[in-house]
Amino acid sequence: MARTVQGVVSMAVGEPVTMENIVIPDPGPGEAVVAIQACGVCHTDLHYREGGISNDYPFFLGHEAAGVVDAVGPGVTEVAPGDFVILNWRAVCGQCRSCLKGRPNICFSTHNAAQKMTLEDGTELSAALGIGAFAEATLVAAGQCTKVNPEASPEVAGLLGCGVMAGIGAAINTGGVGRGDSVAVFGCGGVGDGSIVGSKLAGATTIIGVDIDDRKLEWAQEFGATHTINSRSEDPVAKIKELTGGNGADVTIEAIGLPEVYRQAFEARDLAGTVVLVGVPNPTMTIELPFIEVFGRGGALKSSWYGDCLPSRDFPMLIDLYLQGRLDLDRFVSETIGLGDVEEAFHKMERGEVLRSVVVI
Repeated sequence: MARTVQGVVSMAVGEPVTMENIVIPDPGPGEAVVAIQACGVCHTDLHYREGGISNDYPFFLGHEAAGVVDAVGPGVTEVAPGDFVILNWRAVCGQCRSCLKGRPNICFSTHNAAQKMTLEDGTELSAALGIGAFAEATLVAAGQCTKVNPEASPEVAGLLGCGVMAGIGAAINTGGVGRGDSVAVFGCGGVGDGSIVGSKLAGATTIIGVDIDDRKLEWAQEFGATHTINSRSEDPVAKIKELTGGNGADVTIEAIGLPEVYRQAFEARDLAGTVVLVGVPNPTMTIELPFIEVFGRGGALKSSWYGDCLPSRDFPMLIDLYLQGRLDLDRFVSETIGLGDVEEAFHKMERGEVLRSVVVI
């Protein structure tokens, strides 16, 4: 039987979010209802509110979440009621040309629940990244549920559902950071700090954090940056080369999504080095690069979508590292808040006061 829950909705572009009654249908074939325990406030949710994703209002916000499976529909075998799961926004299809080539981490046909959640008057909601988790429960495709060790707290587990995974994956999966490498990370928010953590896990020995905010640079050092650069006061390209024997970094990671910063990342890499774009640009942005430098430097220019992760592989592994004390996810949580505090959390994010606000249900 369909249930009604309280959830956070963006009704129109730029307007403050509101608490609304949301109707959650019973799960159909291949679907699951998950009781949400915690959900991080990610910058992508703010993009939805501001119209930066699409105009399919109203949006049911929240996606960086963990909870317990409450019910499953016909044919679901991946998870069962009572399983502790992290929600992912790329349910792998297993049938597309990428999956059939053994590359499910870049599945071309990821999917969401077929049914729509609605307001009480029947208005269909667009769930953020196909999830919608600022609520007591949500409906997702069963493949969006990744079962992990329930000993992990929901507040930190959910962070792997988006930002932290995107950052760690940008370093390890996309950038291929290895032992002894030098890495420069441009932008030291949640995703950038995830890249710093991932670089440290992979064995990088020089990890350089670049930002314009000294507070964020302090956070970068706490996560493992060996050096920091405030690009308001220093030329980051020149400083990165100075810190890497005049060569540039083996891997540079742009975690902001600005053309001018990408250009810096491009210029700060070593010969045959790798540039990774994990920051999200807006659709109007363009970039111009000297073509001879693209050719002459060699290496690779890559974009990292969701950290090129495979949730079924990466989420359980990272949770195990967390439980072993080898991955400090707790440090990413700046505060825990209630559902009614999401709008203020957006403002704190815009002011750079928090790394992650986490809604606890």
